[in-house]
Order: sequence, then C-alpha cells, then structure tokens
Amino acid sequence: MNNLETNEKSLLLELKEVSSGYEGNTIIKDINLKLYDRDFIAVIGPNGGGKTTLIKTIVGLITPSKGQIEWHTKGDSSHSIFGYLPQINQIDRSFPISVLDVVLSGKINKNRLINNSSSKDKEEAISLLKEMGVDTFANQNIGKLSGGQLQRVFLCRSLISKPQLLILDEPNTYVDTIFEQELYEKLSNLNKKMAILMVSHDIGTVTRYVKKVACVNKTLHFHSMDTEETKDGKSCPASFLYHSSSPFRMLNTHTDSNKKS
Repeated sequence: MNNLETNEKSLLLELKEVSSGYEGNTIIKDINLKLYDRDFIAVIGPNGGGKTTLIKTIVGLITPSKGQIEWHTKGDSSHSIFGYLPQINQIDRSFPISVLDVVLSGKINKNRLINNSSSKDKEEAISLLKEMGVDTFANQNIGKLSGGQLQRVFLCRSLISKPQLLILDEPNTYVDTIFEQELYEKLSNLNKKMAILMVSHDIGTVTRYVKKVACVNKTLHFHSMDTEETKDGKSCPASFLYHSSSPFRMLNTHTDSNKKS
C-alpha cells in the first residue's frame, strides 16, 4: 500500500483498467476509478450490469482478471481502510451468532477475537445499535431479525471500525420509509469525515446527497454532480436523475473521453 500525507483531497482508492467476473466470464471491463477522501459516489446501472461485481472486486471478494487496485492509507492505525455493508440477501441468517457479536466482528483483526473484545468495544457497539434503533436485540440471534433490522445491524458492523471509506451495496433494501430517510441523513453526516461508495437503485433520492455518479454497465462512466449536464444521456443506464431544484437532470452521453475518472 502507498502512504499519502493526510489532506482533504487524499486519494484513498484507485482502479486502473480493472476487469473482473466469475468463472472466466468477464462482467466488468477496463474500469478506471479514483476515489478521494470525503467523496460520496453513487453506483447506478441496470441489473446484471456489474455493480455488485465491482463492489466485491474492490473489497477483495473477487480477484480481478486484469488491472490494478491500489489502496492508499492516511497513516491513522485507529481507523480501518474500509467498512463494507453487503446485500442482506447474501448473509446466512442461520449462522449462530448474536447481534452484538456481529457488530463486534467489524473490529476483528489477526490479534483479536470477538470474545476478547474490550469493554470499550462493546460500549461502542451498543451505542451504534442504539443509534440505529436495534439495541434491544443485542443478545438475540440474527436469525430472529427482520430484513430491515438485519440491515441496520450490519450497518453498525461496517461503522464500528471508523473506516476511511464506507462501501454500501444497496443499503436501503428492506428498510422502512422512516429509516430510509434517516439513513440518507446519517450518510450525509458521515460523509463529513469519511468517503462513501454506495450502490443504489433509488436514483431519485440518492442524487440529492451524492457528489458523483458512477454508471456501471459492463464499463464505468463517471459524472460529477457539481454542474448541470445537458446532453441526452441515452446510453446511460439512468437517463434522468431527479433533483430537488429541477424536474430532471440529464447526464452526458458516454464517450471514451469521459470513461476515466
């Protein structure tokens, strides 16, 4: 890993011409991406376009068939590089583990096991669970939770290590409408101290909060949300992005010139 001096625009993650997939089948191809400290990026695109494959490749669950992934730290050992919230339907709910231990597992490293967690770790875990409204389930098995409750628990798990980058794969799945709004507000506040990379189908809401949009459909095209773009965007998986200040927003048509971030 490369170490960079800490500054507001520190580079945290860089993907260079990354291709990846399953069993020899390439799902995403020649992906270029730079993610900086306090970025807030929404990953959007059609089903089967490679959004989850991209996320799994970034967190190391899939080995890329081509290209490089470079992580950059800020030199603070008290913070992890990233926290990861997977899709809840990928989690084995029959596994015999309590809600509290799930959250504490977010702090596991080669020198620490769950049952050796400090009292401070447990206090932090309970505090996060309370903030998410699921602290009363702390000692229950995860199999007894609803999908929305489980989503909140794993969000706590992804946050307990105070990551530099929070990676979320469709975090609003299964959550109720009230918590969905609270979730976006919380992510907006978290973005003041960490970068966020989030897969979402909720385009109309997410564009109110994110700073950049990555359209993934086998390849990746990057859009900044800082300025209005007026091209028709027909090749983009999301042709219209709804925004609070206008009926809709359009993204530039994808070309080779905007392929790289």
